[in-house]
Amino acid sequence: MLMKTTTRAALIAALALTTAAVWPRVASAETVLRIGMTAADIPRTLGQPDQGFEGNRFTGLTMYDALTGWDLSSADKASVVIPGLATEWKVDDADKTKWIFKLRPGVTFHDGSPFNADAVVWNVEKVLKQDAPQFDASQVGVTASRMPTLASAKKIDDMTVELTTKEPDSFLPINLTNLFMASPAKWQHFYDKAEGADAKAKSQAAWTAFAKDAAGTGPWKMASFTPRERLELVKNAAYWDKARVPKVDKMVLLPMPEANARTAALLSGQVDWVEAPAPDALPELKQRGFKLYANEQPHVWPWQFSRVEGSPWNDIRVRKAANLCVDREGLKDGLLAGLMVPATGTFEPGHPWRGKPTFEIKYDKAAAQKLMQEAGFGPAKKLTVKIQTSASGSGQMQPLPMNEYLQQALAECYFDVKLDVIEWNTLFTNWRRGAKDPSANGSNATNVTYAAMDPFFALVRFLQSGMAPPVSNNWGFIHEPKFDELVRKARQTFDPAARDAALAELHAASVDDAAFLYVAHDVGPRAISPKVTGVVQPKSWFIDFSLVSMQ
Repeated sequence: MLMKTTTRAALIAALALTTAAVWPRVASAETVLRIGMTAADIPRTLGQPDQGFEGNRFTGLTMYDALTGWDLSSADKASVVIPGLATEWKVDDADKTKWIFKLRPGVTFHDGSPFNADAVVWNVEKVLKQDAPQFDASQVGVTASRMPTLASAKKIDDMTVELTTKEPDSFLPINLTNLFMASPAKWQHFYDKAEGADAKAKSQAAWTAFAKDAAGTGPWKMASFTPRERLELVKNAAYWDKARVPKVDKMVLLPMPEANARTAALLSGQVDWVEAPAPDALPELKQRGFKLYANEQPHVWPWQFSRVEGSPWNDIRVRKAANLCVDREGLKDGLLAGLMVPATGTFEPGHPWRGKPTFEIKYDKAAAQKLMQEAGFGPAKKLTVKIQTSASGSGQMQPLPMNEYLQQALAECYFDVKLDVIEWNTLFTNWRRGAKDPSANGSNATNVTYAAMDPFFALVRFLQSGMAPPVSNNWGFIHEPKFDELVRKARQTFDPAARDAALAELHAASVDDAAFLYVAHDVGPRAISPKVTGVVQPKSWFIDFSLVSMQ
């Protein structure tokens, strides 16, 4: 262990020298916050980010707003949905497929054009209406799958819109946090100048141009953009929420997918903030005066099982055995240096959606071995399973060493685990294509972390049979009638307490079915320079950069 730690420390020191040459310091009187992201590339900037919720964190919630948003102002309270570009909303009492949203007056896009009902309709149709000039198929997968019941939008007046869903859906206001409002006027400017053989080609050219010179309504505006290298954002001094006008002049986002490289950049002074630092560098970071932030997030680090014909995970004894064979406390205290919360489901005891599962997820190797033997496996007959994962990515924590830990742990319960390591964005794309798609490379489980902030993200998109690809993220094609019935019950229940009870029943049923290999909840570790103040680490996947100051 001493040799390993010394070698890692030497590597980080060497990387720090290299990094110093790659990212020169910004010499300016303005205050500049430089952040090392876990992403391998800048998330898409055109209004609907890719790269999971890391994309939303850095290029969605910064440059754009949605009709509804998240309260990120507290480190102690759960993050809840609050008004954004809509000030209020209400479902129609007579027809619960119709919602009325009142819009915030006086808001303008970064290009000076007004935000109004026409802009909302335009942004809905960019991902839902295939014959709309601005329709962009590349934005559909990361948007429509997150609000699958939204069908259309209609202008009532300049400050009022009506949204219609395919079925009654009490989750809609939460889902709308993912639909970011881009400037129709700015896009039209690029469309009018674009060259192309037809309207579709001109539209694609306009979106390409828009991504390089974007305009939303958010607290940050795009200043410069170099793909795979850096995105520079400057504060929007005219932002509509004066409490959230950024306190820093500029924010520079740098892709750094490797944990040691991020840590080295921080130690060398080339960045001020890194997401997910290398766990074994934490003692040195603390000794050097860097601040470490962490908070339990509504987030799960899982294996999501394939349930297609022939999958080894179709046997519930195998699924339960895998869940019983992992020493989560050992993973937490060893490899991750305390930076995780062991997962016993998507929600832990005390959460209103926890319910009362009868299957207790814990470390019990003997019980796991017994289940595997009952399923026909043992020391002389291992069960081969193939897991698709990435080397980095949004919320992926430390995916390679964590999966190697699981590989070794499950070997003691007669599993032969094969790892298929691919690039994060490719993994995320396959998450929407499913286990049957060639891009799964024959894997029968996928390791993509998921947010658990709302019912749809936490449960519905994985458990409802109608959410199978390409609709949403039921990657393994689960088809369980009980899940479908409980989803319908929760979605069509508009009383909050009754809805929570239905969701708790759904969650308990999913744990009893061992629908996932539940491993960890992330705590969103960040290492930040002492020059950075005002950081609020909420109980959320997201964070509000507007609150941050630089000494």
